[in-house]
Amino acid sequence: QVQLVESGGGLVQAGGSLRLSCAASGRTFTDYVVAWFRQAPGKAREFVAGIRWIGGGTRYVDSMKGRFTVSRDNAKNTLYLQMNSLKPEDTAVYYCAARSGAIVDATASQYVYWGQGTQVTVSS
Repeated sequence: QVQLVESGGGLVQAGGSLRLSCAASGRTFTDYVVAWFRQAPGKAREFVAGIRWIGGGTRYVDSMKGRFTVSRDNAKNTLYLQMNSLKPEDTAVYYCAARSGAIVDATASQYVYWGQGTQVTVSS
C-alpha cells in the first residue's frame, strides 16, 4: 500500500519561503514519477512540478519556474518542493502524487496515489 504524507505547510508572509516534504512508503519508486499539485478554494487542482524518481528529470508550470524547485532524496524516499518568493496567489492546499511510468504528466487524473495535502497560506 503506497502512502504519501506531506508536511511543511504553514503561514508565511509574501516574499517568504517554505519547503514542503512528502514522505513516500509502501514500495520502491524506481519506476515512478512524483509530483506536486495544488488546489485553491473554488479552483481546480493544478499541476505545480514533477520529477522522475530515477534520473531526476523535472517539469514545472512556467509561472513557477525560478521560484519553485522540486527534488527528491532517494535514500529517504522523500519528495521536496522548495518555494521561494511566495505570493498571496500561491495560497492553496498542496498535494503530492505518484504514478508509475516515465512521463511527468501534468494531468491530475493520471496520478494514482495522493497524499492528504498540506495547507500553505501566504499573507500580503
